[in-house]
Amino acid sequence: MGIMSLIGKLFGADAAPPPDVMKLDGTTEATLARSLSALPPDKRGWITFVEARILFSTKDAQYAFGETDQDGRRNVESFAAQHRSVINFMPVEGRVYFVRDPTAVTSVA
Repeated sequence: MGIMSLIGKLFGADAAPPPDVMKLDGTTEATLARSLSALPPDKRGWITFVEARILFSTKDAQYAFGETDQDGRRNVESFAAQHRSVINFMPVEGRVYFVRDPTAVTSVA
């Protein structure tokens, strides 16, 4: 086993998401919004950092959503708030997780 494989395994870089976590469609903001609306309240879904950067940041990959990317963070946080979700950046996993607000259930009359 190479040193990079060992480091990846130790820090979870190649870790699969837990089985109850859904991969969201991060192709466009519209497809991400549809994926989020299909996510059950209080459940997590994720997109890759690459998808998030393309959608919400103008910075290079190494700087996206970091200390110098306040606009990128603001963009993704605003999107999440509009869709009644909160976000959680997981750089080691290379993912951005969205969690639907449990009060976001819409009632059907």
